[in-house]
Order: sequence, then structure tokens, then C-alpha cells
Amino acid sequence: MTVAAPPLLALGAVVVAALAVVAAVFGRRRAAALARLGGATSGRARRSSLARAVGLWLTIAGVAVLAVGAAGPAASVPTPRASGTVILAMDVSQSMIADDVRPTRIAAAQKAARQFIAAQPDSVDIGVVAFEQGALVTSRPSPDHARAVNAIDRLTVSGGTSLGAAIIGSLSTITGKTVTIGKDGNLPQLGWWANATIVLFSDGQNMGAGGVDTESAAQLAAQSGVHIDTVGVGTPAGTIVEADGFRMESALDADALTQISQITGGSYHPASDAKQLGSVADSIDLRLTIVHEPLPLGAAFIAVALALLLVGALLTVVGTGRVV
Repeated sequence: MTVAAPPLLALGAVVVAALAVVAAVFGRRRAAALARLGGATSGRARRSSLARAVGLWLTIAGVAVLAVGAAGPAASVPTPRASGTVILAMDVSQSMIADDVRPTRIAAAQKAARQFIAAQPDSVDIGVVAFEQGALVTSRPSPDHARAVNAIDRLTVSGGTSLGAAIIGSLSTITGKTVTIGKDGNLPQLGWWANATIVLFSDGQNMGAGGVDTESAAQLAAQSGVHIDTVGVGTPAGTIVEADGFRMESALDADALTQISQITGGSYHPASDAKQLGSVADSIDLRLTIVHEPLPLGAAFIAVALALLLVGALLTVVGTGRVV
């Protein structure tokens, strides 16, 4: 237990100690006086004396408890809540202009991302990473969720897709330093980031651009304690996409996205239509963190103090036979 005003508690302790000393001195004197009277004291007088003594000590106890309550005591209570860092990795490759999810994959993903942001408490820092061949941080993790929403609104499509680059770019944003995987395939040590989650929105159409192996990038995330939840934006049947004068067939690659989530201990969330995308915020469970929050106890201490003072006053009245 902690107190907000230790000096006030110390002052209360001094006052209570002084009252206790005075009560003890007068108690001994009264006991000595009663002893000298011997049998002259009646049973009623002895009961009155006992009532006064008990009433006095209860009053002193009430003052002591009141001093504690006035000092602002608080207990530390463990409370589970969603907290940490979430990186929204948004696929902005040209395949995301496909309209098999209305109005387009990118527009539907943006809407789902905004809904996800709106559902998160202030204790969650949210950042945004846009990726195609490479990855670009468009909003660093912050409790200011409006910044993340603005970054989502500014997204535009271009280029191919590299899921590996998306993961590495997100890990760089989480750790605050440039993350790379060497040509030898050895994974760097990033530390333990169990309070971080990557939510990756993509159609899974990985073109291998960017020179980053997707499986190695996912293993690095898992090694660092980072979960990746993947959201598949598109349909298995796919559609034809026209970009830069070329026509190409683009379909959802759920297997690629599922593999990423399984390696990192996350989950894959299919979203073949706008309705499924709208439920993403409810289906992704962020890990709970135990935080210790202060629970004010001043009111409880003051209530106990008032009860002690009331009982002490009543016993004093009974013992003395008078109110004043």
C-alpha cells in the first residue's frame, strides 16, 4: 500500500502517539484512585469507568485511522488490459485495386483498418507500415490513433508485393532500428517484444520482390516474440487486374498468409467480402498485459474512522453520563 501524502501520515502518527500517552497517564491515575477507594466503588461505577476507557481508546483508534485515510492510501491492483504496440502492415501493391471485394481490395482494407483502430483503447500504440516491393513507415507507433487513421487514408497503390519486406519493415518500426537478414540467412537478435503484434492486410500475392524471404522474416518475428495476425483481402477465384497497361490475374493466396500466422503464433482471418472485413476488429484478440493500477482506499479508511469515533463517543457518554 502507498500513501499520497507521507508528511500528513507522519503528523497523524505524532498526534495519535501524544493522545495515547495522555490516555495512558490519566488511565493509570484513575486506576490508582479507584484502588485507594477499594470496595467503596460500586459495580456500576466500575462499568462506567470501563466504558470511558474503552470509548477513549476507540476514539484514539478512530483518529489514527482517519490520519491514514487523509494521507491518501492506495493499493496496487493487478488489472488485465490490452496494451503494447500494434503495427498495421497494409499491402499497397497494384493487385490491391482488384474489385472482387467491393469497392476495391485496398478501399475495403482501409475501412477495416479504420474500424480496428477505433476499437483499440488508448493503452495500445498503433503504427502503420505500407508495403509493396519494400516497406515504408507512414505512421510510427503512437497512442494518438488519429495519426494512424490519417496514414491509412493517404495510402495509394503501386508496384509489386513482398510479404517478407512487410514483416521486416514492421519489425524495424517495433524495435526502432533497421532490421535486416544477412545473405547467410542468419537471423539477428532483436530482443523480446512480446507486447507487439503485427496485423497484416494483404491478398497474399507475393512476387518475391525486395529480396527478403518471407519464411525467414516470419521466423525472425517469432524468435522476437512478435505475433502476426494476417487478414486475407480478396477471393480465391480472384479477378483480372489492369495496371500500367498490363492485364494480370490476381487471386487470394490464403496459404501464404496462413503460413505466416502459424509460424508466429498468430491467426489467419479470411475476408472475402466487406462483411467479413468489417468483423476483423472483433476477431483479432490482442494479448492481455497485467498492469498494476492504484486503487484509492481513502474513503474506506475514513468510513472506518468515523465508525470508531462514533462508537467511542457513545461509550464515553455512557461512561460519564453526560454529552458534554
